[in-house]
Amino acid sequence: MDQQIKTLQDKINEAKLGGGQKRIDAQHAKKKLTARERVTYLMDEGSFEEIGILVTHRTTDFGMEKQKFYGDGVVTGYGTINGRLVYVFAQDFTVFGGSLSETHAEKICKLMDMAVKVGAPIIGLNDSGGARIQEGVKSLGGYADIFHRNVKASGVIPQISAIMGPCAGGAVYSPAITDFTMMVKDTSYMFVTGPNVVKTVTNETVTSEELGGASTHATKSGVAHITSANDVQCLEDLKQLISYLPQNNKEITPKLPYELNEELREELTDLIPDNPNKPYDMHEVIKGIIDQDSFFEIHKDYAENIIVGFARIAGRSVGIVANQPMFLAGVLDVNSSKKAARFTRFCDCFNIPLLVLVDVPGFLPGTDQEWNGIIVHGAKLLYALSEASVPKVTLITRKAYGGAYDVMNSKHIGADMNFAWPTAEIAVMGAKGASEIIFRKEIKEADDSEAKLAEKEAEYAEKFANPYRAAQRGFIDEVILPKDTRRKLVKAFSMLENKEIHRPDRKHGNIPL
Repeated sequence: MDQQIKTLQDKINEAKLGGGQKRIDAQHAKKKLTARERVTYLMDEGSFEEIGILVTHRTTDFGMEKQKFYGDGVVTGYGTINGRLVYVFAQDFTVFGGSLSETHAEKICKLMDMAVKVGAPIIGLNDSGGARIQEGVKSLGGYADIFHRNVKASGVIPQISAIMGPCAGGAVYSPAITDFTMMVKDTSYMFVTGPNVVKTVTNETVTSEELGGASTHATKSGVAHITSANDVQCLEDLKQLISYLPQNNKEITPKLPYELNEELREELTDLIPDNPNKPYDMHEVIKGIIDQDSFFEIHKDYAENIIVGFARIAGRSVGIVANQPMFLAGVLDVNSSKKAARFTRFCDCFNIPLLVLVDVPGFLPGTDQEWNGIIVHGAKLLYALSEASVPKVTLITRKAYGGAYDVMNSKHIGADMNFAWPTAEIAVMGAKGASEIIFRKEIKEADDSEAKLAEKEAEYAEKFANPYRAAQRGFIDEVILPKDTRRKLVKAFSMLENKEIHRPDRKHGNIPL
């Protein structure tokens, strides 16, 4: 028995070395942790249980039978993060560059199947050179097996991808299907075709970082939801993200202990400028209504005219969608509509209530927006908020103009509670534009057209640039003082906790993709 025990221990020790100490040192030289170091850091101490540690590939072509490593380039298993069960796979770049083989894929698929059966989040730590070329179609088939499971698990369990090295070719589509994609600055990149292919096909010269680095995907494409400075920060961000999410679509996020104290927030009283055209930072509104230091922003550097992220209100996890007047005056455009719609649908999948903060002058005009499909992209946000069945609360802080008023979780598309501050302006358009249309003839015939326009603008503003007409019709449930906002929201979300909606049976709707 002693010999058998020694044999097993030798195999385990060999597996834990991955591709060997030399390659581990090379990984460290790139300022990257190894797969096992990442898993150890991510999981609660001593909680990780590995599955498939002794798996090896089956390929005999190109002399591959002479190169076998236990685990075959991916560490898979389960454990806990802050006491909650999660499933994790971490690709090991020290073994064949983390390339995906048939058995590598089988290990991931087995883990995904288990995560769905049990109902717990699955986390992928990606660090791979792509499909293992020596295996040909077998490795490609492995990718497709993973993609298929990603789709089946979508909306059932949270799926998170952390890109902690290269991720290229077909490998990018699994992270793209998952709920959140995280990237590490300077050491991770994603693209369908690399710089060499781009050079050959389009004659563009571009580096891997420029083409698909963390900064590119965080600011230009929106592929990366969260970017981190290094591996350790990425894993810390991942832990924080998980804390806002439930285990699966049948549960709600655990509520943190919270004692209600004085909920008045006086600092909100003077936040809105007297000049309606002067911007202010919507982050200050968010800060004034949530539990202290609980905001976790998603897509921070992409489509900055809208803010999305998670927070807690009286210990409850909520999703926040908020126009940001500091950028493009908070208008809705193609990118902000997509960003907010995607986030809204995630929250609805996983029973996370939605708070929508509105200060929107409308949709961004221009040929660029129209030619890039603002109609269909704006409709995505309209569809997502209309479809969402979780508790939905809206607060209009200032402008809510035109179709954008409708889209931003108005009462008409199913919001449960709609609040407005006294500074709210709910109208078809701004007072100046409206006056120029309604009173065109009077202004034209006036001796002093500018003075007449100013007079009519003031007249229109008095009638419509306020929340009271909407409140009279019940479109606004209550006009509230800014300092009372948090108290009202705490009560509203508590009241809506057991909300249920019963809808006609259907396979699924057809969101305007």
